[in-house]
Amino acid sequence: MDITFLGLGRMGRELVPHLIDAGHRVTAWNRSPGPTEAIGRRGARIAGTAAEAVDGAEAVVSVLFGPETVREVIVDGSLPWRPGALWIDVTTVSPEDATAFADFAAEAGIRYVHSPVVGSLAPARAGALAVLIGGEHDAAREARRLVALWADPDKLRTFDAAPKAAASKLVANLALAVSMEALAEALRLGRSAGLDGDEVLQTLSLTAIAPMAAMKGRLVTAGEFDDAQFSAAALAKDTRLMLATSDTPLPAVALVAAELQRAVEAGDGEKDFSIIARDR
Repeated sequence: MDITFLGLGRMGRELVPHLIDAGHRVTAWNRSPGPTEAIGRRGARIAGTAAEAVDGAEAVVSVLFGPETVREVIVDGSLPWRPGALWIDVTTVSPEDATAFADFAAEAGIRYVHSPVVGSLAPARAGALAVLIGGEHDAAREARRLVALWADPDKLRTFDAAPKAAASKLVANLALAVSMEALAEALRLGRSAGLDGDEVLQTLSLTAIAPMAAMKGRLVTAGEFDDAQFSAAALAKDTRLMLATSDTPLPAVALVAAELQRAVEAGDGEKDFSIIARDR
């Protein structure tokens, strides 16, 4: 297929090669030119504008930084869509946003599928992400053939509407954010009571947050946050979406959102979200 890929951030750069390796003709666009060089060398054609990239594409995959960027680039971008084109949006958005984007697509004569991913850069590179798919049946089935390229087959979940996929992604990221806060507080409690970091992590291996302790524990105890598998700024944006979506209070999410925002304001937004567990 002729596929356009909009957005070459951390996640986007990991997903494009899967399309190229599967034999698709990929045209890529990114707002800033830096990331396009490596993707161009990898085999994608680089477009100068989003409109140039979309023109004639059978499918458009977007991985942008939040719903505001989707509106700016796609909804308000006056793009030259091919009639009936498939738009697969991987961007984390709210259910309300997904509904609005589906309505926009219907008016534009294109098909919209929301397909966010659950996982970080390493599983993206390995084609082992959890992938959520929400949209009209035939469009979702067509999208599945593409997004399966970066999915663990056992972690593909399909919903009958785009907003449900958006809600599911927020639920998954809520679990990530709250588990990280639990790890941070467990380390602080343990150290206050005379345990060292290894002793706390050994205990946490017996608990419900064992996966988070295994994934981030050693990095946190070493104070290493520069390798951002998932940035503090990105999770801060997602926690804001969670708080705006829920019609009841989410006190744990609110706490983590405040921690993440402090990291962003301190200039650490591009560091890994586990920075909220750093020693104070």
